[in-house]
Amino acid sequence: MKRSLYLLAGALVASLMGSSCGSGAQKKATAESEEQALFACMDTTTMERDGVKLTWIRDNAKERLMPVSLFGDVPQQLVDSLGIADGIPSSVSTFLVEADGRHILFDTGMGAPDSRLMKGLEAAGLSPADIDCLFLTHLHFDHIGGMVKADSAVFPHAEVYVARQEYDGWMQMPDDQKAKVVATMSAYKDRLHLFEYGDTLPAGVVALNAEGHTPGHTVYQLGGFLVVGDLMHGAALQLVRPDFCASYDMNPEMAVKNRKYYLDYARQNGLLMTGMHQPTR
Repeated sequence: MKRSLYLLAGALVASLMGSSCGSGAQKKATAESEEQALFACMDTTTMERDGVKLTWIRDNAKERLMPVSLFGDVPQQLVDSLGIADGIPSSVSTFLVEADGRHILFDTGMGAPDSRLMKGLEAAGLSPADIDCLFLTHLHFDHIGGMVKADSAVFPHAEVYVARQEYDGWMQMPDDQKAKVVATMSAYKDRLHLFEYGDTLPAGVVALNAEGHTPGHTVYQLGGFLVVGDLMHGAALQLVRPDFCASYDMNPEMAVKNRKYYLDYARQNGLLMTGMHQPTR
């Protein structure tokens, strides 16, 4: 993927990049060296902006390519021009934030046997018990799978935050579709907080409505960062053509509307957009 795809109106709009070249390695960077940090060959990448320290953690152990067919009828000329014929680079990622004296984790990845979240936390000098808050962008399993193990909560002290619109939307789905969500949320039932968009959240995090991918898909803003969850699944394609949706988007019309809106919002406000499926190379 060309770097120019991530430079929109002078503001970087991409996730923190890394790769599997070194277990537990970290890269610290200031705002002045962001581009170098984005393309560093590291398992975890740490950056500070406006007093907020954010660490990207790649959860997937193996490289991931999204088949172009997941995005519908993409013209072959566009596929060839973007160099994505073999697939669109992607990832399953989480973001660790240190702000206002709290350790906050945005989503928790798959929780698969080879998931790297725990190694990423260890590289940051933390254990699951050190996480104070879990902020969930939405309730697909590749975002909440790391919350439970053997039906028990992995993060013993974490307060869990999810948009009421997202939670209620899932609770209205058929039992077989929501079973994993119900089980996961039940493990944290005494620490589960449902918020409305516009509520004040811990550490000054602002929750913004980005529905479309799921009923209450949420974008979070803090400092100079915008954590966008699944706003994009295939950045190489969707940064150029945000009108293309992955088949995972439940409401494609709303997904396109919000994808365009937040890409522009990030440009206008000089925010670094960090997404859970942004590529790692």
